[in-house]
Amino acid sequence: MQSFQLNERASTVPPVLSYDRKGWQTGYRSLKEEFDYWIDDIEGEIPPELHGTLFRNGPGMLDVHGQQIQHPFDGDGMICAIAFDHGRAHFRNRFVRTEGYVAEQSAGRILYRGVFGTQKPGGWLANAFDLRLKNIANTNILYWGGKLLALWEAAEPHRLDPATLETLGLDQLEGVLQPGEAFAAHPWIDPACNQDDGAPCLVNFSIKPGLSSTITLFEFNPEGKLLRKHAHAVPGFAFIHDFAITPNYAIFFQNPVSFNPLPFLFGKRGAGECITFNPEKPTQIVVIPRHTEPHTAKRDKLKARIFETHAGFVFHHANAFEQEGEVVIDSVCYGSLPAVEAEADFRETDFDALAPGQLWRFRINLQTQAVQQELLESRCCEFPYVHPAKAGRSHRYIFMGAAHAPEGNAPLQAIVKIDIETGERQLWSAAPQGYVSEPIFVPRSSSAFKNGLPSAELVGAEDDGWLLTLVYDAAQERSDIVILDARALDQEPVARLHLKHHVPYGLHGSFTPHYFESESTDNG
Repeated sequence: MQSFQLNERASTVPPVLSYDRKGWQTGYRSLKEEFDYWIDDIEGEIPPELHGTLFRNGPGMLDVHGQQIQHPFDGDGMICAIAFDHGRAHFRNRFVRTEGYVAEQSAGRILYRGVFGTQKPGGWLANAFDLRLKNIANTNILYWGGKLLALWEAAEPHRLDPATLETLGLDQLEGVLQPGEAFAAHPWIDPACNQDDGAPCLVNFSIKPGLSSTITLFEFNPEGKLLRKHAHAVPGFAFIHDFAITPNYAIFFQNPVSFNPLPFLFGKRGAGECITFNPEKPTQIVVIPRHTEPHTAKRDKLKARIFETHAGFVFHHANAFEQEGEVVIDSVCYGSLPAVEAEADFRETDFDALAPGQLWRFRINLQTQAVQQELLESRCCEFPYVHPAKAGRSHRYIFMGAAHAPEGNAPLQAIVKIDIETGERQLWSAAPQGYVSEPIFVPRSSSAFKNGLPSAELVGAEDDGWLLTLVYDAAQERSDIVILDARALDQEPVARLHLKHHVPYGLHGSFTPHYFESESTDNG
């Protein structure tokens, strides 16, 4: 069976690393302070036409009063907001005051088990049969329908004040969600929904795994009102983090994994540590129609369809589109899922022992059910992003976090731009002391947004905009907001905004043209 890993090469010469392990490790420190200040230490100039707010989410608390968490994905969510206006930028960060965060900070110790292995003190007896999971709100952040929502895929979102980042509480989306119901952390904005006369809509999902898993699709209008909701059963245990959309379909990669709940139940391991990758089984691609058609005669057209391809693991998709009877998906794939080992120290990750993520294109023929795959980028990469007007549509450019070196596995230290049409690559690297986050593409023209939402109309070239990324500088032990010209990525940054502190390695973020900045106390 064909493997997703193509760049393994035998060599007796040790590679020259682009990074320093000890420096990389310093990015995994809690940021316990909450700041509020104008950014004055700047190299270059902030583009005056860059207007709006960049929101970032990620685990900001990696210990609870000195008790280390087992894995960063178990860390409490911390939101950063960088507001841009008239060539200036303001920084603010706050922790999401989840019920668990407040309780643990008050108690001064870990009170909850984490999905990825964090245990309460006291050994397995203290953890056995405690199935409570803390909603850590640490994965993504989205402004939609007048609400700022901190997302964590295993439960409902938390609503925040977009100007102050104050936590307003759990949000069931006006009764759409039941208490505790999952709402995924990777929503897509369809810039022109063909079921709503071309108006934008938000598309997201929830998943209820089991021997048979249920995927529920949600679609919301720009005011945050539910437009459509429908559930689909798929066979087998589904461990799905992300999905992709086209105008007519939602696409999910059901990774070939199995789950043994007994070690979790008996307090031995976290739930994520009980997942096993099965390379002998295929990856299943689940294609679900987005249309809801009440007529019985067309009911079969509404069923989920399942296609099979070679075994591999997918966390994130760049985009998907429809083309001549095919659904095309560009995704970052791994040869296998690295096991989350009990009691292992994530700061001691052996990058050389792990398969790198690489960008692949999948073509699904809806008539013949054939699936073809093509390697688009062999460089280690993650966190793909496209122009928001291209969501669900054919795209030319993909922007991603990437390793500095063209081969092997390593921390993300660079941003790569891939031209699908010409094969050209542009690379900006922060190596050897810099470590990048997900790049967020912001169109240069304000006309790319209508009423604060992405427009389906492509204004200017598809790469006519900026890439915003948070970069940890290990030499200074602080973080920078880096603004790159997406048209000329291999040139020096447009601006580097030096923060007064570090921000721990984060996960996902989003940009809105709405400018949110309340009166600053400048406590930084």
